[in-house]
Amino acid sequence: MSSSTPLALVTGASSGIGMSYARRLLADGYDVIAVGRRKARLESLAAEFPQRRVQVEVADLSTLAGVQGLAEICRREPITLLVNNAGVSHYMGFTQLPAEQACELLHVKVLAPTLLAHAVLPGMIASKQGTIVNVAGMLAFGATAPLGQAPGRATYVASLSHLVSLTLALHEEFAHTGMAFQVLCPGVVATEFHERQGMDLSAFPRMSADDVVTASLNALRLQEVVCAPGVEDNRLLDCALQASLAAFQGQSPALASRYR
Repeated sequence: MSSSTPLALVTGASSGIGMSYARRLLADGYDVIAVGRRKARLESLAAEFPQRRVQVEVADLSTLAGVQGLAEICRREPITLLVNNAGVSHYMGFTQLPAEQACELLHVKVLAPTLLAHAVLPGMIASKQGTIVNVAGMLAFGATAPLGQAPGRATYVASLSHLVSLTLALHEEFAHTGMAFQVLCPGVVATEFHERQGMDLSAFPRMSADDVVTASLNALRLQEVVCAPGVEDNRLLDCALQASLAAFQGQSPALASRYR
């Protein structure tokens, strides 16, 4: 990879938001490390941009070995933008979700983003430039939303909430370094995610993956830490975050009167 060209690493780049993100970055002059499980799709993506450098990395982030191997690349390469986008379609009731699939979900949406950020940040701080985007979803704010067609989604929702908290905490911890952090929270997006679960949402209004990426990149320019592409009134997000902080700050060592 050229040292004078910005370098991005995008997980889940073989489809959906990840592929759209990789395409946009390549068109904008980035070199890209495209990560996914489907090699043919990644190679097809690389072939679209013969003038750019695309490093194809086949990795299974549902395994510790896959996460550790990619973390080593994050430590070694001069990455300026990390997009933690990889996801799995394990979206079912809490007790119906097999333990093996729960572990896979937590590896992909919790362990991998955390360890990849941990691996890439020292190099970013040393070079005094870097951005980390964690792709979550609006369900991070919707744990108590009606289930609708879904039989349940507790583990999935909890993983998204982790990404919101991780991003906000990293923004607070590294504010003095000039690093940029964003948690991207789209609603329902027209990708393969629901199709893989046998859910037909073709009649449901959905945002395109390209629009999600447009929102994310514009939010980075606006220095928004929480990007919700489909929320028109951004004050709603501010109110939600401020309410959480107010609850945290409202504690005291004394037992609350309602418990006495």
